[in-house]
Amino acid sequence: MERLSLSNSAFEGDNNAYLFADGSETVLIDTGDWLDTTREQLEAAFAERDLSLADVDRIFLTHWHGDHVGLADAIQAESGAEVYAHSADAPLVEGDEDAWEAMYDRQQQYFEQWGMPEAKRDVLVERMAGEVTSSESPTVTPFEDGDRFSFNGHELEVVHTSGHAAGLSMFETTLDGQREVFSGDVLLPVYTPNVGGADVRVDHPLEKYLRALQGIVDADYDRAWPGHRDPIDDPAGRAQYIIDHHEERSWRVLDALDRKGPCDTWTVSDDLFGELEDIHILHGPGESYAHLEHLERAGTVVREGSDYRLAEGVSDELEARDEQRWALEY
Repeated sequence: MERLSLSNSAFEGDNNAYLFADGSETVLIDTGDWLDTTREQLEAAFAERDLSLADVDRIFLTHWHGDHVGLADAIQAESGAEVYAHSADAPLVEGDEDAWEAMYDRQQQYFEQWGMPEAKRDVLVERMAGEVTSSESPTVTPFEDGDRFSFNGHELEVVHTSGHAAGLSMFETTLDGQREVFSGDVLLPVYTPNVGGADVRVDHPLEKYLRALQGIVDADYDRAWPGHRDPIDDPAGRAQYIIDHHEERSWRVLDALDRKGPCDTWTVSDDLFGELEDIHILHGPGESYAHLEHLERAGTVVREGSDYRLAEGVSDELEARDEQRWALEY
């Protein structure tokens, strides 16, 4: 297996595509972005190995986001490769108009509920309209959690890890006698993947993402191969760090409500992240919503229309926590 680092139009750092060309089949996990420069990089990497895109037999996609699936249609057109994605994401990858229309409608509903200002909506809609990946889409074979695939003496097992995206999936395998996992955007070495905004189709996104992270902690893999940047040598430790990060962020959400009183998601997002531009206009309130929704179902926060407020007694808990912190620091 070889990791191919590819430039992209995203902010998480270079994408990874993973190449298996050590047997009778040529297999890719993710394909990189749709940009011409990305295709040139992938073609050059293949040429260095005396391969071409026409040699690809199978493509396994971690999820539907364009920086992971962008070249799937072009590769399939050249090679006839079979393209696999989780059943929850397959319609989007295939370009199903009804699936995309439902996505856009739900985004608009959330923009209204979150209290996103009209000017910011206009910027965001223009940004998203510029992400046309291709005029064509691949034909997709859907998979489910627990499905297994074999090639070249390797075996991949699907681990469905919804949260960042509805169909986001990891692929477990054994490499050189070690239990390893291709983690896509479930586990990244630098950024904490966005939940709530990156895929508005996901119900209870933070709960599902935390469950996925706990699964990584429990699995205690030897290494993770993420969708962006370098391999992660302590996947369980990184997953626990992100769990702790989200716990701390929940406290920050509660603190914002305590200081500002009842307010909408956009106001909480502004308190957490400040002025937002570009795709962060979606991710900031999306992440804030994911926490508010999680806290609401926990009974810590009460929603009234589009506004949220602290449940009775929570303000006292916040004060006690601040006092405890002061005692530890001083």
